[in-house]
Amino acid sequence: MGSLKVTLCAGAALATALCAPAAYTHAADGGGVSVSPSSPAPGTDVTLRVPDCTEKTAVAVSAAFESDVRLSLAAGDGVLVGSSQVRTSVRAGAYAVQVKCGDQARRGTITVHDERRPSTHASPVAPVDAGGGGTAELAASDAGDGARVDPPGTAHTVTGLVLAGIAAVAVALRSVRSRSRGTD
Repeated sequence: MGSLKVTLCAGAALATALCAPAAYTHAADGGGVSVSPSSPAPGTDVTLRVPDCTEKTAVAVSAAFESDVRLSLAAGDGVLVGSSQVRTSVRAGAYAVQVKCGDQARRGTITVHDERRPSTHASPVAPVDAGGGGTAELAASDAGDGARVDPPGTAHTVTGLVLAGIAAVAVALRSVRSRSRGTD
């Protein structure tokens, strides 16, 4: 078991050593523009974030946006933030986002999806009228087909009391009968 732990730790250290320069190279090549949401529909508001920029302000440009996006420092964390709206006339597809951050050019991508053709349904496709859902209309409507609109009246109350009395007498007679059999 000891050699397995050493092997795993050595593998993790090797992966870290190999991946760190690749991540640094990506940032130096101009990566690092994040768009949220990354896949909006036309007309949606989006927020852009650019970390580690040497400037205090910048401008983001994309064919997908209504206008250029003015970016500024949000807090003391060195991240430039700005908001824009996706053009309502833009077609679905991937659009480049470019930010000039000092001497570096940062790039990102925004993927606009067509809201008229959602990838998944937001609600059931063919819901079944079952349970309370199917009978709720009858209970709520004043002219329900066969549904009672008025509460029970005096006749229903008297009928219920008579049936309850008959049931009580039947139970009492049965218990008297069973007691008399037990004493014989």
